[in-house]
Amino acid sequence: MKTRKRKDFEIIFYEQLLKKSPNFVQALSCLGDAYTRSGFYDEGLRVDRRLSELKPEDPVVHYNLACSLSLTGKFESAFKELKKAVLLGYDDFCHILKDADLENVRKDVGFERFFEKIQKLKRLSL
Repeated sequence: MKTRKRKDFEIIFYEQLLKKSPNFVQALSCLGDAYTRSGFYDEGLRVDRRLSELKPEDPVVHYNLACSLSLTGKFESAFKELKKAVLLGYDDFCHILKDADLENVRKDVGFERFFEKIQKLKRLSL
């Protein structure tokens, strides 16, 4: 028997708030996080895509988009967004290596090469 996930108060609150202010970035960010924590990965992906339109230069937005893409099985796109996040300045590499949302992306052969390049560049900049 398949169980349906229920939207909690937090999700309903942000959904209602965004009906009145659809570009409220902070509310979108909170809603995307709430969706992901509750297992609504497709909804979280939709929100993260919207945030990337509103804040195209924000590394955290692209990192979160990479996570949502990974959680929805879009690994190639997730890896692309992760690269973009790093190029835009995302530098919490320890988190990248342990974030469960990116588990499948880390299995990609390209990820290992990419991460080696990052480590090499980081050593050069020190």
